[in-house]
Parts: sequence; C-alpha cells; structure tokens
Amino acid sequence: MNFRKRAFMTISKREALDVVKDCKDKNIVDKYGINVFNEKVMRERLPKYAFNKLQKMLKNGEPLDLSLADIVANTIKDWAVSHGATHYTHWFQSMTGATAEKHDSFTSLLPDGQVISEFSGKMLIKGEPDASSFPSGGIRSTFEARGYTAWDPTSPVFITENKNGNILYIPTVFISYTGECLDRKIPLLKSVAVLSEQALRILKLFGSKSKEVINTIGAEQEYFLIDREFYLLRPDLYATGRTLYGAKPPKGQELDDHYFGAIPSRVLAFMEDAEERLIKLGVPAKTRHNEVAPMQFELASIYEQANIASDHNLIIMNVLKDTAKDHNFECLLHEKPFAYVNGSGKHNNWSMADDEGNNLLEPGNTPEKNIQFLVFLTSIIRALHKYPEAFRLGTVCPGNDHRLGANEAPPAIMSVFLGSQLMQVVDNIVNDSNSSIDKSSDLDLGVITIPKLPKDATDRNRTSPMAFTGNKFEFRAQGASQSIAQAIFVMNAAIVASIDDIATDIESYIAKGNDVTTASKKILKKYLTEHYAVIYNGDNYSTEWYNEATKRGLPNYPNVVDSIRTMQDKHIIELFSRYNILTASELPARQEILYEKYIKTISIEARSTSRIGRNNILPVAIDYHTRLSANIISAIQSGISTEPIGQKNIAEKVGKYINQLCKALDTLDESMDKLQSIAEYDFETAKILRDKIVPLMNECRANGDALELLVDDNLWTLPTYQEMLWIN
Repeated sequence: MNFRKRAFMTISKREALDVVKDCKDKNIVDKYGINVFNEKVMRERLPKYAFNKLQKMLKNGEPLDLSLADIVANTIKDWAVSHGATHYTHWFQSMTGATAEKHDSFTSLLPDGQVISEFSGKMLIKGEPDASSFPSGGIRSTFEARGYTAWDPTSPVFITENKNGNILYIPTVFISYTGECLDRKIPLLKSVAVLSEQALRILKLFGSKSKEVINTIGAEQEYFLIDREFYLLRPDLYATGRTLYGAKPPKGQELDDHYFGAIPSRVLAFMEDAEERLIKLGVPAKTRHNEVAPMQFELASIYEQANIASDHNLIIMNVLKDTAKDHNFECLLHEKPFAYVNGSGKHNNWSMADDEGNNLLEPGNTPEKNIQFLVFLTSIIRALHKYPEAFRLGTVCPGNDHRLGANEAPPAIMSVFLGSQLMQVVDNIVNDSNSSIDKSSDLDLGVITIPKLPKDATDRNRTSPMAFTGNKFEFRAQGASQSIAQAIFVMNAAIVASIDDIATDIESYIAKGNDVTTASKKILKKYLTEHYAVIYNGDNYSTEWYNEATKRGLPNYPNVVDSIRTMQDKHIIELFSRYNILTASELPARQEILYEKYIKTISIEARSTSRIGRNNILPVAIDYHTRLSANIISAIQSGISTEPIGQKNIAEKVGKYINQLCKALDTLDESMDKLQSIAEYDFETAKILRDKIVPLMNECRANGDALELLVDDNLWTLPTYQEMLWIN
C-alpha cells in the first residue's frame, strides 16, 4: 500500500477534536478582547492623568512624548506578564505579503549580573529589524541593513497564547533607514487621514459639525481546508500553495450541495476553536459558512475602523493557519488551490461614517432627496471611472490571475453596480427627469404562518467588482492571500482625489452665490453624465459585457503583469503623490517589488512543475506503461490473444502522454535555465514568464493530468482532487 492509500485510510477514521475552552464559565461578551490592551484595560491600569493624556493624543493625532511612553510601556509590560507573556515583538506588514515579527525578552541584565523584567518607552515606540532582508524595490542595498519599526498606537497591542509561553504583539509600521515606507500600513494610515480631511469638507458644506470621518471596513475571508496528510503528500501545495497537477474529479461543485450546507463536524470543531482564539484577541468574527467549492469556507467580520480591520484580517489569516494544524488540517489561502472549482477571494465592504456614527453611504428612504449621500456616491463612481488602474492595483497578486473573470470572481474590468433604485435616481439626474423612484416593499410568500419579509430597495450583484449593497460598497476583486491594506489604500487614494475635486467645484459654485443644494445638483449632473459609462447593472461575466465595456472605453488589465505596468502611468503617479500616500521613490519601488513577487512566484511554480513531473508522475507512468507492455507481449506469446487491442490502445495513450510530458518538461527546464541569467525584476522579464513559462507549465499539467486518468490508481502516489476535496 503506497503512502497515498495509507493517508486515505487514516483520514477516513478521523473524528472531530474536542475543543478545549478555558473560559467555559464566561460568555462571549466576557471573553471578548481579554488578550487585548484595549481602552477598558488602559482605563483600569493607567494612572488617570496618563490615560486622559494618551486618549487626547490618540484623538488629536499627536505624537507620544517619551515620559508618557515610559508609563504606558511599563503598564503594558505588567499587564502582559500577568497574562503569561515572556517576550514581545514589533509586529508589522512587510512587502512579502505576510506579517513579520522578531521576539525580544522582557529580561534585562544589571551591572551586578542580576536580571530584571524591563520594558521602556523606547522599546515600545521603536524597534530595529533587518531591512535588507525584506523586499525594498531598490530603496535599500543588501549591505544597508538598518530599518525601523514604529508603534502604531491606533491599533491595540495584544497577546497570543502559545503552548510554551505567550507573546506580546505590538502593531507597528516599517520604514527604511532613510525614511521610506517598506510596508502596506503607512500608506493605509495616510489614506485614511486624507479621506477624513476631504470628506469633512463635504460634511461642512452641508452643515455638519463632525470633526472626523472614519473609514469602515468589513472583510470577508475565504479559505480551503484539506487534511494535513494529503497536504504533505502534495509537493506543489506546500511549495506553491496551489496544485500544479490534478485531473478534474467526477464530482466538483456541479450540484451546489456544499454551499451553505451542513458544516462537517471536524470543520465545525476547527471553526469553534479558531473563533475562541479570535474572540479573545478582540477580533469580531461574525459569520461562518460553507462556500461554493467542496472544502471551501468563509469567515466574515463585523465592520471596524479600516486600519484595525486590516490588522484583524491578518490576525484571522494567522489564526486560521495555526488552528488548522491543531485539527490535522491545512488551511489554504491561495486564490486558486484547485482547478475546476471556485477559488478564494476577499470581499471588502467599504464605507465611511462621521464621528457620531452616521453612515455617509446610507441613502435613506428617499435617496433622490439625500443630496449629501448623492455627492459621496458620485465621488466613488467618478473615482472608479477616472482611476480604474488604481482599483485594479489593489487586486494584484499572482494567484488572482487564476480567478478574476471566472465564476467565482468579477472580471478585471472595473465597473460599478448601483441596483435598480439608485440607477433610476442617477438616470433622473442625468436626464433632468422627475420619474418616480421604486421604493422598498414587502415580499408576500402566500403562507399565512410566515410573516411578510421586507424587500431591500436593490438586489446584489456578485459579478461586479464594486457593488453597492444598501449602505456600503462591496469590493469583490481582491485575492484571499492579500493584505486588505493594499486594496483599501489604493481605493482611498482614488476616492479622496474625487471628493477633493467635487468639494472644490461645489465650493466654487457656492462662492458665486448658489446654495449648497443648487451647487451640488449642478455638480452631480456634470459628473454623473461624464462618468456614466462605468455604471453597469448586468452580468459582468457575460461576453456581452466585455464587448460593451470595450465600446465604453473601459480598460481591461486581465493579468498581474499588465496591471503592474500601469504604476508608471503619469496620472497614477500624480494620484499617489498628490496626497503623499506614496512618494516619488516609493511608487517605483513598489512596482519593482510586485514584479519581483510575480517573477519569483512563477519561477518557483515552474521548478515545482518540473520536479513533480519528473519525480512523481513520470516514474509511475513509465512503470505502468512497462507493465502494460509486458502484459501485451505475454498475451501474444502465450497465445491468449493475438491482438490485445484494448491493452494496446491504453499503452499507446500512456506512451503518447509520457513522450509529450517529457518533451514539455525539457522545454520548460531549458527555458527556465535561460532565465537564470536575467536578474531584473521588470515588465520584460515578467512578460517572458507570463507568455512562455506559464503556457509550458499548463502543457506539462495537461499531459500529467491525462496520465492520472489512465494510470492504475494503486500506483498513483499524489492525492487526487476527489480525495482532497471530499474526504474530511
């Protein structure tokens, strides 16, 4: 029995693990955030004057002075130690796409050789990881190692529980020795600040006294689970995150029987365990369910401030990965770990609220009369039409090329879905019409015992990249493995520029003697007419839409390589530099980093394709072909059959695919060897990989998958799709 068959037998006997809960005597409200140094803990532990000073500093965006930092740091240390923490780390989002951390002990050595537990304000505020070992896009040379992490006090510190000691995590930003940002959080924080600044201009015109506008995000995270024994038998999965070979199974998602189905018991135990950990970390996990593909699931969070939502989504990703291992699963966050079934995305529900909690994208019962709402709505429509490249840049990662435009994700063509009600409002403005607007109503199901259901004013459109869903926009094009910070700050940059321009135009009309309503209506008509082409309420998957989008002049960047190239477009450079979200040196650096990631990712996939083809598939296929040939010869020599046609046909097919796979692998290896001499991370190198290497990988896969369907199942060593997706 081979390893695959043994894994099959082991996995078939697995049962759901008992989830150990150390807070059984507490409800969710009591557990929530118990491992977070939040405002409640600050109030209890900090001296009153220090707490008030810190809150004032946070509210006004003022820097933290060192004397206060020492008090805060010592209080955090005492709290962390009381929770079993032995080390602390400055936790940051490097440009690798993952989170990074370096652990330091609270222990300090005294001159007399004794040790004490110490954590100063300087330790809290600043750290120093090695910046040369992280992607910098040429900002730093290999020999220039110094970089800095700086505490982000807007995001609370927290403690992770580990079997061998707890760790204090301090959310930070990451910058180079010369001051350039080397993470995704600094641009996010900048974009949130300027969004507030520009949105307040609009609110002020309408008489609001708000002092802050908060960017709110509700993130939905999709992921796959497979048994860890299967995972460890798939070199492609643990090397690249996706299957590079795998024939289509007899049953995939055709019956739609997994979507919203009963959650398997092993998976439910995993979910409960993960949610327990998230609750204690103050992460507001709300919704869990089966997704469309078999063994695909989703976890959604409650809306939060954008920078905190970004940190929390990264925590979710880490917790899912760690918890899965404890339950003998592997959590796959790749956008397309399996062909033939849906891939995984990340849906960002984007909105704005003032400091009194009013959602600025709430249309109300009469959206046609809600001029302030229409101004913000128009700003977003204009942003997507004027800067589609920016929105697309929020979705660029190699894995997303496998899902954008397929049945599980919107296409790369950026468009806005408004729904029927808002579409009528927009049409009335553009056409100077007073046509009646459809209002929400009740659904009468015709069953007396079931109450009438309130019907929303508009439907949802899962095929649209940017869909209005009642009081927010759902940006559906981001990949599951990405940091949501990337999508948020590029979206914010475009929306900020649009709000800025519209606010300036309204102010100009008011200066000429118009009231705010009259001025706004003139601007609404102007911009909605100008940017009407980006609005589409139909099926974005359809061929008709691709043709229609071309007629409307909407750009299409169907792959990562083409999208990254737009970062050198003049209007994109001007967009990010206009509000100092990315500087003149940081933008080209990020372009190089994105090219580097694509080039290295495809190179790893190509080498893995070759290794698996030669070491896992060809030996098995050749062995089977040899057996078939021996059987044919034996049958003829023994006189059992003078013409074993069936066996000959099978042998010929196996031999054909072996030869084709060998040829494709040779060509792939030769092509990769030629690329070894190219050191540039640029468009031309990425283009070679996209246009030559990826098709060769696909050719290798096609022949390998054909062999999987022909070779004796008892000989095949790689776990199949049928097994990985359905045996849990």
